[in-house]
Amino acid sequence: MTSADPSAFRAAAESGDVEALSRLFTDDIRLYSPVKFTPFEGKPLVVGLFHVLVRTFEDFRYIGRFDGSAQTTGDGTDTPSAILLFRTTVNGKEIHGIDMLQFDPAGLIKEITVMVRPQSAVQTLGEAILAGLVADGLVPAPDPR
Repeated sequence: MTSADPSAFRAAAESGDVEALSRLFTDDIRLYSPVKFTPFEGKPLVVGLFHVLVRTFEDFRYIGRFDGSAQTTGDGTDTPSAILLFRTTVNGKEIHGIDMLQFDPAGLIKEITVMVRPQSAVQTLGEAILAGLVADGLVPAPDPR
């Protein structure tokens, strides 16, 4: 099994460099978000989501890292993985979270799982992300009914 280094992802995420992040993803990347039941799938949608996130997060920073391996949800294979702990603020709410990155044999990121707390931050984050995705034309506006 290849070991994968999340340092390039960390640097790009902390600096808001979405183009650099894009080069680290497989074409069929999946991102599991705490604000949506089904994953964001495919590089165009995941990159679009990161454009929204870099505009939404205030004072985003990683504060820790754990390395290991885990099964992906996509195909159940055991893969090199890294967990990066982060802190950020969205609309005045402090968010604590983790990004779990899972890598393919070439060292590209094939799956990201994001978890955040507390529950009120999840709701605030979900509203901000939806507004950004709608504004960027990545998802339709919700039906007001």
